[in-house]
Order: sequence, then structure tokens, then C-alpha cells
Amino acid sequence: MFEQATDVMTRGTKQHKNIPPRKGNKMILADKIINERKKNGWSQEELAEMLDVSRQSVSKWESAQSVPDLQKILKMAEIFGVSTDYLLKDEIEPDTQTGSLTVDAEPASILRRVTMEEANDFISARKKVLPKVALGVFLCVTSPVILIFMAGLSYSGILKISESAAVAIGLIALFAQIGIAVFLFITHGGKLGKFNYLTEDVFETEYGVDGMAKNKLAEYEPMNTRALTAGVLMCILGCVPLVVTSVLGFSPFVIICMVCLLLLLIGCAVYLFIAVCGVASSYKALLQTDGFTPDEKIKNRKLDNLSRIYWLLITVIYLALSFTTQRWDLTWIIWAVSGVLFALIRVVAASFIRTDD
Repeated sequence: MFEQATDVMTRGTKQHKNIPPRKGNKMILADKIINERKKNGWSQEELAEMLDVSRQSVSKWESAQSVPDLQKILKMAEIFGVSTDYLLKDEIEPDTQTGSLTVDAEPASILRRVTMEEANDFISARKKVLPKVALGVFLCVTSPVILIFMAGLSYSGILKISESAAVAIGLIALFAQIGIAVFLFITHGGKLGKFNYLTEDVFETEYGVDGMAKNKLAEYEPMNTRALTAGVLMCILGCVPLVVTSVLGFSPFVIICMVCLLLLLIGCAVYLFIAVCGVASSYKALLQTDGFTPDEKIKNRKLDNLSRIYWLLITVIYLALSFTTQRWDLTWIIWAVSGVLFALIRVVAASFIRTDD
């Protein structure tokens, strides 16, 4: 038994270094741990707790980056209800019909297996597309800025222009920005559609994918942290000038300028969240961690209809109020309030969703 375990450890180390293709349909130890864990419906965290190890250890075993010691193999055999020979010998696989052990049987798995090529294509596409999508979102967020600024100039008398003309110029700029944003969403956002299964469905990864994603995420994490920190600070500190000018009784035009500044800062923050932090989320999607765990994906699918109905309703309310009152310089606030309210509604709705159905 000890010699078998040593042999498995040696093979696991070689596979991690060279990542050779599997021969035929044989399953190795890492495959079997994944197969048995998912067959029992356990997460990596749950299996780690049973074995008294960290989740990272289980993740490394399943990605063939390391091999469990003999005691852990014995304990896994007991937990899974299989023999140690089944775990240790590559040529022995479970029969999908009877559950008995057979040789070179096709492994039972309904999960899609993501290859290294697919993972690299996904990351490359996200790096190219996300900045363009982020630009589109920036244009949407900042679309009322010119309208608000022009209305402020007209109202304050700084620019000798009628209020109707100011609003007309602002609306032209607003619809132009939204039009460009929609163009960016359609032409570039669709390029990520073929990778939806990586962010929406549960899957398995081939050898080397988890290790690659972890290494790239570790390298990218400092940039992600800087972008996240800068974005949060922009959102928080952007409110300060607006609050200060309002409290100290500055002129309406100054306050309007601070509103425009706030929108620009929020737009920049959102750009960073999507263009920079979105790349980090690509690696997390491959690792199925944070917001991409199987449970979170199930919740997101169930919340899709709620999201569509909510934002369709908000759009109707925004357009109805804007065209009725002609106060486009004020009705934009609906989007800010709706965004905060949606986050609250989503959290509450998610708490009632069961993922074990």
C-alpha cells in the first residue's frame, strides 16, 4: 500500500510539471476525488472539513498540483465508501451502471470540462472586451452631465441662452452618449456570449487550468486592489464637495457643478470596476470562487427574471417622468436611487432562494 501511494505521489508531481495528456479514458487520483466529492454533493470546503485540511489543499489535490498523504487517502476511501485500490490505481474506474469497479470505463460526469485553450481564450476575450464595455457604461453614467451643466448655465444667467435651448443641447449630448454606449454593448458585449457557461454554469477544469488561474490571479491582485480602492474612494469622496457646497450655501451653479463632478467620478469608478476588476473576476470565474460558486450561479439564474423586470420598469418610469416634466436635469437621479434599491432587493430576494432544489 505504501508503495502504491508513493507511486501516485510521484506521478502527480510529474503531471503538475509537464501536464501530459491523459491516456485513453483513465482516471487518476485527482479525477476520482472530484468525481466522488461531487457524487456526494459536497463542496471543497465540506470535504476539507471532513479530512481536517484546508480548502486550498483539496483544490490542489483536484488540480493535480499536489497529492494527499497516505493517511488522507485512507480517510477519503472511508468517507467515499470506496477501496483504496480504486483511489490509487489509474486503471480502475467506477462502472456507471452498477457502481462496481471496472477497467477503463467511461467516467460518469455530466459537467463540462474546460480545457486550457478555452480558459486562455476566455481570459484574452475578457481583457479585450471589458474596457470597451466599461467605456459604454461610463458614457451611460455620465450622459446627464452636459444636460445638467447647460441647464445650470442657463438658470444662473452665466450663458445667455434660453432654458429650452440649453435642455435641447443637453438632450442631444445625452442621447448621443447613450447611442454610442449601446453600439459598444452590441458590437463588443456579444463577443463574450460564447463564454457565458463559464460564468453561469457549473463545470470542471482540466489539469493545469486551476493552477494557471491561481497564478495569474495572484499576479493581477495588486492591480485589482488598487483599482478597487481608487474606485471606492472616488464614489465616497465625490460626495464631499457636493455636501460641503450645499451646507455652506454656495450658489446653485456651484452645486450643479459639484453634481456633474460627482457623476464623472462615479463614471470613472465604474470604469475601473469593469475594465480592471472585471479581469480579476475572470480568473475567479475559472476557479469558481467568490461570486462564481455553484450556489451563487444558481441564485443568479433564478434572479435573472427579477432583474429584467425591475430595470424595464425603471426605464419606463424614467422616460415617463422625464417627458412629462421635461426636467431631464433632475430625473436622472432615478437611476442612482434605483441602483441602490436594486442592490437591496437583490440581497433580500437571494436570501429566500434555495440552491438545493
